[in-house]
Amino acid sequence: MAIPYPHFIGSEKSAMETGILVPSSPSSATLSPVILTQDELKRIAAYKAVEYVKSGMVLGLGTGSTAKHAVDRIGELLRQGKLHSIVGIPTSKKTHDQAVSLGIPLSDLDAHPVVDLAIDGADEVDPFLNLVKGRGGSLLREKMVESSCRKFVVIVDESKLVKHLGGSGLAMPVEIVPFCWKFTAQRLQNLFEDSGCVAQLRTSVENGEPFVTDNRNYIVDLYFKKDIGDLKAASDEILRLAGVVEHGMFLDMATTVIVAGELGVTVKNKLK
Repeated sequence: MAIPYPHFIGSEKSAMETGILVPSSPSSATLSPVILTQDELKRIAAYKAVEYVKSGMVLGLGTGSTAKHAVDRIGELLRQGKLHSIVGIPTSKKTHDQAVSLGIPLSDLDAHPVVDLAIDGADEVDPFLNLVKGRGGSLLREKMVESSCRKFVVIVDESKLVKHLGGSGLAMPVEIVPFCWKFTAQRLQNLFEDSGCVAQLRTSVENGEPFVTDNRNYIVDLYFKKDIGDLKAASDEILRLAGVVEHGMFLDMATTVIVAGELGVTVKNKLK
């Protein structure tokens, strides 16, 4: 059963230990329980992540339904004067437009090659804080920004936790060049034949045409029936294929993962 989310207090646990943040007062436990929607859980995790933001930071601004809440919150704090001198580096055109609408000053990696903090969602998180990202189609720019940051905070609801990457049965995206995409998709599928891999070109819901990324590339979604094993080896094999631009496995990148669930907020930190 879910419990309401009053104000929370608590401290982060180190070395990937779980830290459940508990109600701040005994009386809050007497409140009637409520069932939180997935979007409400995402917003709770996003607001917790924004607590890491300090004035003067260069921020990587993530893409997707969860990251949107974080960007909204940053814009709100800027309007309130609680944050100032922030520079945002968006990971997609959509986030760029959102940030502009909120009055968040923007720049890019050419001007700021080191990012203080990035906040973004994830499609899957394994027990070692490895991620699958890119089901929203922005994996290349996300990886460029988030591999350049000092601290990468990932925000998810508990449905995104998996025992191993690919374990949700949902897509692991690979961005590829459009040229001879069928050839590249077949080679990707052949790479993971032992894992029961099926490779599918992502298409637009509106017209059935190939989905095109902000970088004018296509995405092939890989679906696995079994564990793909050594993730770093799998990463290397994918990237060695001519025609592949980038994949959606974000390995050993997240420094903190914030998980919102029915019983509270869990903060997991990367092993030092």
